[in-house]
Amino acid sequence: MSDSTQPEQARPRALSNAAVLRFAWARWTRRPGRLAAIVAVTLLATVCDLSIPWAVKALTDTVSDPVRRPDAAWAAWAGLTGLYVLFYSFRQGLFRLMNGFAARNMEDLTNEAFRRVQAFSADWHANTFAGSTVRQVSRAMWGLDSVSDTVFLMLGPAVLVLTGLSVSLAINDPVIGAVAALLITLYVAANVVLNTRYVRPANLRSNALDSKLGGALADAMSGNPTVKSFGAEERETARLGETTSAWRRASIETWTRFTDVGLLMNVLLVALQASLTGMMVYNWAQGRADTGDVLFAVTSFMLMSGYLRNVGEMVQGLQKGVDDLTDVAVFMQTPPQVGDRPDAPAFRPLRGEVVLDHVTFGYANAAEPLYRDFSLAIAPGERVALVGPTGAGKSTFVKLIQRLYDLDGGRILIDGQDISTVTQASLRRSIAVVPQDPALFHRSVAENISYGRPDATPDQIKAAARRARAHDFITRLPQGYDTLVGERGVKLSGGERQRVALARAFLADARILVLDEATSSLDVETERQVQAAMDELMVGRTTIVIAHRLSTIRGADRILVFQSGRVVEEGRHGELLARGGAYARLHAVTEGAA
Repeated sequence: MSDSTQPEQARPRALSNAAVLRFAWARWTRRPGRLAAIVAVTLLATVCDLSIPWAVKALTDTVSDPVRRPDAAWAAWAGLTGLYVLFYSFRQGLFRLMNGFAARNMEDLTNEAFRRVQAFSADWHANTFAGSTVRQVSRAMWGLDSVSDTVFLMLGPAVLVLTGLSVSLAINDPVIGAVAALLITLYVAANVVLNTRYVRPANLRSNALDSKLGGALADAMSGNPTVKSFGAEERETARLGETTSAWRRASIETWTRFTDVGLLMNVLLVALQASLTGMMVYNWAQGRADTGDVLFAVTSFMLMSGYLRNVGEMVQGLQKGVDDLTDVAVFMQTPPQVGDRPDAPAFRPLRGEVVLDHVTFGYANAAEPLYRDFSLAIAPGERVALVGPTGAGKSTFVKLIQRLYDLDGGRILIDGQDISTVTQASLRRSIAVVPQDPALFHRSVAENISYGRPDATPDQIKAAARRARAHDFITRLPQGYDTLVGERGVKLSGGERQRVALARAFLADARILVLDEATSSLDVETERQVQAAMDELMVGRTTIVIAHRLSTIRGADRILVFQSGRVVEEGRHGELLARGGAYARLHAVTEGAA
């Protein structure tokens, strides 16, 4: 699904600058001691910076005195030098404090964003490019770093120094101080307004396209085997080129707006310098200022212009950091679509009874509910097969008992517990699922097998692999159980991936087992071996089999024939064939196809 057709939940809305800064502030205040130290050192460095013009004035007044006083001159020199030493020492200390502060905040943000995105529903993930989400989280991590650096290392000290310089100038000459304060205020206000109203909209557009670019790259890379099988490399490159072209145009517009604002700020800076220095020269010409006053003013102007020259870049950097942080700030304000209650207990697995009690459920974009007042009971240890045409509700049934979606009405009970009242993680750990097309992690074979039971010993992992008829092929791999399987398991064949997934289910040892055509990728000989192993695994467990090949479910205790979210027939294989109804027709079609 392209970004343009994603539902609203998959496209983070823009927050105001103030809202994103509050989000950043909430992370900074988690470490109040380190934050207080940073603010204190910043203030000390600012005091030193503001004292330098006064020290220059003192040295100038001393050396301009007709009466030579070397001791006083050296004392003034030592004071000026000491201020520089203290200033740079405090700045070094500030950098060192910020290193750990920023890194820990970035770590927290990334972990929390990952946790929140994982908590979003299966529907959210189905409608969102994984690559886009990765891009948003990584960009937000560096966005928080940029905002932190700008506020504490650059813009914050700059505002303090500029305010202090205006006060210092006012003490020396009230008129010049007032003019300086007015021009500085106009300069900073123009920066903020232009970056917020003129630059930010373009920056958000380029960020959205940057996320889309990440999604397109990830989609093409993960589908590389399909690309190669159709010789479609050039087509995919051209497809990506359309996205990169749109990103380029948006980025050029953003950068051009940054440049436009920078030009205007330079014009304002020249006007500020010309006004203030002109006033100082006029005062000197009128005899209202001596050499020390002139050098004090010139030093103040130089310090002021240095900060002002960077204020534009600082504001732009802050705006970009805020924009980069926006997506994750929205994620953190978006509650999971399927959430646990605050006091939800863990699910207690018992015998494996499953009851659907007057369930009503429909997908968000569907015109009508798929299930309407649907009831069904599966006894502990029963083997139930779900059959029917595509879209009949078989896979939805499994998703609902895992609580991947919340119901529109009714309830689902497993072992007498309403699954909406227990934690999702504990519930899903109690249901072992072997999908038709298992996706493995780019980790070792052993890690993939033990994913549902990470504390399993090597012997337990190997025992599960033997039961799944996977041990022999695993031992032939280059590093055996330590072999990396590639992204989504691409280094293994379809049958090998299926057997690793079966081994994972064997090891999980859950009371409820779901098999979604779990032998579909196996050759005939391996299928017989694995079917025998699955028959052994099913003993004493509630088993739900989604079947497309009806020959694999002849031994089921009950076969449920689904059609449009309803069970239209149920019974054993022989009984249903004898009725000559929907199941018999499906059987005739599948047997004829075989």
